[in-house]
Amino acid sequence: MRNSTFLTRCKPFALSLLSLMMLGSTAKSFANNDLPDLGTAAVNTFSLEKETVYGDAYMRVIRSSAPMLNDPVLSQYLTEIGNRLVAHATGVKTPFYFFLLQVDEINAFAFFGGHVAVHTGLFLNADNESELASVLAHEITHVTQRHLARSLEAQQKTGPAAVAGMLGAILLTLAVPQAGMAALATTQALATQSKINYTRLHEKEADRIGMQILVDAGFDPNASANFFGKLASRYRFTTTPPQMLLTHPLPESRITEARDRAHQYPLKYVPDSLNFQLAKARIQVRFSSFNDQAVLGLFEKQLSSQNYGFKEAALYGKALALFRLKRFTESEKIIDELLKVDSDNLFFLDTKTDLLNERREYARGITLLEAQRKMKPTSQVINANLANLYIEADQPAKAIPLLEDMIFLDKQNQLPYQLLNLAYKKLGNQGMEYYSNAEIMALGANYKGAIDQLNFAYRASENNPLQMARIEARIRQFKQADKAMDAFK
Repeated sequence: MRNSTFLTRCKPFALSLLSLMMLGSTAKSFANNDLPDLGTAAVNTFSLEKETVYGDAYMRVIRSSAPMLNDPVLSQYLTEIGNRLVAHATGVKTPFYFFLLQVDEINAFAFFGGHVAVHTGLFLNADNESELASVLAHEITHVTQRHLARSLEAQQKTGPAAVAGMLGAILLTLAVPQAGMAALATTQALATQSKINYTRLHEKEADRIGMQILVDAGFDPNASANFFGKLASRYRFTTTPPQMLLTHPLPESRITEARDRAHQYPLKYVPDSLNFQLAKARIQVRFSSFNDQAVLGLFEKQLSSQNYGFKEAALYGKALALFRLKRFTESEKIIDELLKVDSDNLFFLDTKTDLLNERREYARGITLLEAQRKMKPTSQVINANLANLYIEADQPAKAIPLLEDMIFLDKQNQLPYQLLNLAYKKLGNQGMEYYSNAEIMALGANYKGAIDQLNFAYRASENNPLQMARIEARIRQFKQADKAMDAFK
């Protein structure tokens, strides 16, 4: 149901982008809440400025339509791995933003403005962190080499209509490959062999440069061939391949080239990561199609047969499964033992906090996380959990500065705004409750709804002139943003 909703929302948005492209408009970045200034200059190249605008707008549609996963533990882990890879990439011209979609299918895709989406199914099917990193490195290369923009620029020779058709089809292909492939098949751009070859060249380039990034970041160069070879073997005879194979075809020659390329690097043992296996266990329990009892059985079997990469990950998965089944005492016993060995592990601390919250032992949880915050002041895991505990403990005023710090570091994250909304509601500050709700709506491209919320906020803030001025300014910004989004329609 979520995917069909996403497709419904994507189609008109893709057509909107086509209109903008055909008009040849230029725009300023939405980033940091700067709003676009649509003009009429002819499009000669698809500029970085345009990429930022399109990427931000498309990201807002994804937030409103796709099953986006706002789990601070998984988000922080994915961002750290992504940033580790980006640090070894060349040609980085935009910030990167990594995010998760709760979809069991294997896929990852990158689009304008440095956005990289990862399906939870990728974690479920990767055996180790290097395999996950190999896919991320490939997608990072699509961004640094500006493959989407280069594809569009190559089509300018065909004419504006062909460029517009390619833009919409590419965006659809990234998010919903089945629909996107159908759209691509109807465009003149894909009717020529030269276009097909151009796409293959992009894939080869992403494979080659991506592997160099992978190796430079300290991962196993064989991971790419291993993972894609495994996928090709598993789905060789199926009529419904995973989305990744629709957007990243795997001819045997490509897998062979990946193996040959990996053999050019010195042989090096790269151990797997405990945090990757903890992330995989977390997804298996909380964000996959497994039922609670079945997933408990999975980890109990791993432990009884000692068939695991890390015993800690199997124990963590069991503790999460017990928590889901409301067997809190058994879950906490396991988590406490894990914390004795690794007291700073964010996966374990997050679950310990959940257990204390469940028992309403807010003071203990706050003490635990305040001590951790001194060592990790920017951790979204620590700050989100601590803010939530303050709200639950009827101390919402203490949560607000933590959440404002989170927003300062990541303006694209809806979670701190959602927690802010709860904090202001508990404080009885109706004006800021409406204000924070407006920010949530704007992140989902619902500017009209956001403006309505700000109007409510303005009326509720009559005795606070400074707050009223702030709201007035935001209303003006959202009206401009709404007008800019209307230009896409």
